[in-house]
Amino acid sequence: MAYSIRRAEYYNTTIVDRPEGAYEFLSGLTDLGINLLAFAAVPVGPGHVQLTLFPEDPSQLQVEAGRAGLKLDGPHAAIMVQGDDELGALARIHQRLAQASVDIYASNGVTDGQGSFGYVVYVREDQFDQALHALEL
Repeated sequence: MAYSIRRAEYYNTTIVDRPEGAYEFLSGLTDLGINLLAFAAVPVGPGHVQLTLFPEDPSQLQVEAGRAGLKLDGPHAAIMVQGDDELGALARIHQRLAQASVDIYASNGVTDGQGSFGYVVYVREDQFDQALHALEL
């Protein structure tokens, strides 16, 4: 299985849950010149959504968010895995982490439908280096 791993910084923010809320937020990031590597939206409590942003350039996001008055929680670290989509690819990643006694507390994956996948793995900060080492090829 061929894949690459990298440290990815992410930030969280919470917005009011409205049909146009995520669109307006993401459009605002576009206007600020912020490119995202990954994005997630999850409901939190009644009427709110937590957005998780993985910026291509974390320092740019921090500067532009400050200028725009956006409240961000972070940076936090996650592992971004990208590779060839094949049967069992995610199981093998989890196997390596389990063998290294790394606790995965969340993850998100997607395939492009054309032979590649992307996978974000959230591990505890004190296990981050251990997780990277376990996934090294």
